[in-house]
Amino acid sequence: LIPVFPTKTFPNHYTIVTGLYPEHHGIVANNIYDPELGQRFALSDRDAVEDPRWWLGEPLWLTARRQGRLAASFFWPGSEAPVQGHHPDYWRTYDGSIPNRDRVGQVLAWLDLPAAERPSFITLYFSDVDDAAHDHGPDSAQVGAAVAAVDAALGRLLGGLDERGLWERLHLLVVSDHGAAATPRDQVIVLDELVDLETANVVDWSPLAALWPAPGDLDEVHRRLAGAHPHLTVYRKQELPPRFHYRDSPRIAPLLALADPGWRIASRAYLDLHGGELAPGDHGYDHEVPDMGALFLAAGPALRRGLVVEPFSNIHLYELMCHLLGLEPAANDGDLEVVRHLLR
Repeated sequence: LIPVFPTKTFPNHYTIVTGLYPEHHGIVANNIYDPELGQRFALSDRDAVEDPRWWLGEPLWLTARRQGRLAASFFWPGSEAPVQGHHPDYWRTYDGSIPNRDRVGQVLAWLDLPAAERPSFITLYFSDVDDAAHDHGPDSAQVGAAVAAVDAALGRLLGGLDERGLWERLHLLVVSDHGAAATPRDQVIVLDELVDLETANVVDWSPLAALWPAPGDLDEVHRRLAGAHPHLTVYRKQELPPRFHYRDSPRIAPLLALADPGWRIASRAYLDLHGGELAPGDHGYDHEVPDMGALFLAAGPALRRGLVVEPFSNIHLYELMCHLLGLEPAANDGDLEVVRHLLR
């Protein structure tokens, strides 16, 4: 599965459920500045995460609600905000400490509800593999253990679906939001060694630095950064490659600096505070880099069996899910024809 750019968690999760590029659904990074709102968004900011003004487009749980269906979310970016005034019918505030077993148990409990109360669309999220890849690197034994833990959770889910005899009317899609790249300790670009950070506010750091230069300083900051490091490419917003689909939002910074895969961007103060140590794994790079590739597995009565397909963009998943649910999709950037070969 090919993620959208940038290959970060929140932008890709919200793309999967809206079929929109980040430039259209508004979640353009994990950390954002909106000049029209005059406010910042961050994953760690509970007030921002729950503020519907950040979440544009129509997520699938809202599409379902609009057409008389129920939806549930055991964690998904966007589900904690009343987008267009509505949450999913059943939803949970994110709490990473909740065991995977309990998450699966709640999904199965939702499927056990009487027909009038049962959701027709459910999201479920496990963070184990992403956490391990950041903390220990993507090729570590800890990632292997995390994959095994998630596999066990999926096994419990599949067992519960088998027991309930749901396969004749249920579709299961297993996806990831992005891949991960190893980030060796010595592959760090120290941004304030290249440019005076007093002249440019850095809203998001690595590996895609989002810079908001002071008024009148954009050209000078660009001049200082362009070609300043062999593993850093600097773009004015309007110069970004069209394949990134990353220009058409006021929330995208006017100047962006993208590190090569495996490289990180940091400040000297950050490195000093952390003893020069950075996480040994990261993502956020060019979405076409193989290490950023994500996962797609699917099963259900409308899907072909034993089929291995060429990679496709995750923007098409919203259209696919609407088709499987018999819903009329909202306007989006995907195309059902791209994934029609998955169908029987």
